[in-house]
Amino acid sequence: MPVSISLSRLSWSTPDGTPLFTDLDLTFQPERTGLVGRNGTGKSTLLRLIAGQTSPLSGRLSVPGKISMMRQEVLGHPDETVADLLGARQALALIDRAEHGRATADELAVADWTLPARIDAVLTRCDLSVDPWARLGTLSGGQRSRAALAALILDEPDFLLLDEPTNNLDRAGRCAVIDLLRDWRGGAIIASHDRELLEEMDAVVELTSLGAARYGGGYSAFREQKERERAAAAQDLAHAEKTRAETARRAQQAAERKARKDGAGRRSRAKGDQPKILMDAAKGRAEASGGAGVRLREARRDAAEEALSTAREKIEVLDPIHMEIAPTGLPTGRTVLILDRVTGGYNEMAPTIENLSLTVTGPERIAIAGPNGSGKTTLVQLIIGALKPMTGEAKVCVPWALLDQHVGLLDPDRTLREIFCELNPQATTQMAHAALARFGFRAGDAFRRTKDLSGGEKLRAGLACVLGGTPPPQLLILDEPTNHLDMEGAEALEAALASYDGAVVVISHDRTFLDSFRPHRVVSFKK
Repeated sequence: MPVSISLSRLSWSTPDGTPLFTDLDLTFQPERTGLVGRNGTGKSTLLRLIAGQTSPLSGRLSVPGKISMMRQEVLGHPDETVADLLGARQALALIDRAEHGRATADELAVADWTLPARIDAVLTRCDLSVDPWARLGTLSGGQRSRAALAALILDEPDFLLLDEPTNNLDRAGRCAVIDLLRDWRGGAIIASHDRELLEEMDAVVELTSLGAARYGGGYSAFREQKERERAAAAQDLAHAEKTRAETARRAQQAAERKARKDGAGRRSRAKGDQPKILMDAAKGRAEASGGAGVRLREARRDAAEEALSTAREKIEVLDPIHMEIAPTGLPTGRTVLILDRVTGGYNEMAPTIENLSLTVTGPERIAIAGPNGSGKTTLVQLIIGALKPMTGEAKVCVPWALLDQHVGLLDPDRTLREIFCELNPQATTQMAHAALARFGFRAGDAFRRTKDLSGGEKLRAGLACVLGGTPPPQLLILDEPTNHLDMEGAEALEAALASYDGAVVVISHDRTFLDSFRPHRVVSFKK
């Protein structure tokens, strides 16, 4: 029987008490579901809750069947073997003892003789040709990720839980993940910002500060529905603003009428034209009627304000992030970068880069492509001077900035405003706040510390600090810029780069990003 995962009135807060989910109701069907949302909305936390790795503050989780979550943390222990990652060390060791005649009768009775063949099958399915006893430290990052996927398949779960499975993977690794999920017949929940991967989904669930919403179909269908929602929300906001203005206008008119009527009553009392008993009765009726009118107007005003607040809150959630980059003033014919017959690497006996020549002129866009371990990052280190060429010359001729996927330029204990002002000494605090706001960090966000940001927020903060100054650098070097950005952040970066008039050198395996980037040239490496 197909199993479903259901969440009922689920609530969870961060250690500092900030609510992440409140009364969340959600059901995951036995299908491939993409889990999306802006950085910090709780996608990874939700996966950990479903996997039983953490407990909700309140609410109920129904998780029937077998759940397997990609064990990303194991990838950081190089002394462990592929067999450890597969959870098969003891079972394989038992088969080895049995084959050498060292197993007891009790051990022979429980030996799983089908295990080696099943391991070979899942490793082949994940395009991984390694010995189960190979140490993880000898594998590339992409190979370790494929081994983690093989571990999931071997476990034969009812539901797969994957948290950013294509991060750090080269093109071949990304294709392996896509192929696996394309053929998967059980349930799968994939937290991802990879738009190519999300296109393969049967449904997309988006987490926002307003809760969770499910959309049928893959990424393109999700974006179309979101655009319709955004248009409807804008219309609702315009209607709410018009209603509030009309309510305020009517309340002002009613107050003015009452003031005129009260003034007339006071003048009539002063003249003594009518008996006092009649005038007192009229005054009582006016006060009672006026009180009811005030209460009605206040109720209408409160309703209008609440409708406006709800409309604004929805717009805040639906409105895309914008990144604005000032002009660099880079002349079209200016030489930006020269690599003249460069050979380099970390091993003089086996250089990674050999006899490479490249000249970048004006606002050119260069993509560096190749599998993991082929020398892309080494090339960047040679360009910026962190690594000296063995032979040849590498020279950057204009102001430049490097933004790696780990955003190493951000001190974890300093605030964003402090970092911005340090990187842009000419900037005032007002300029820092304005620049950070252009990249989505508004008001008090400027005082957040780097260590408290999500991966995507760190990258966006790095972009703000590097590109938010005036003028920005004329050469921008990006190393896997979309790895930790949420989808809206990636789309905002694409839009910002489209209007950026400087030169760009980018390393990326993200096909959607590269299609938007439209490089003038591609420098390809082979392993």
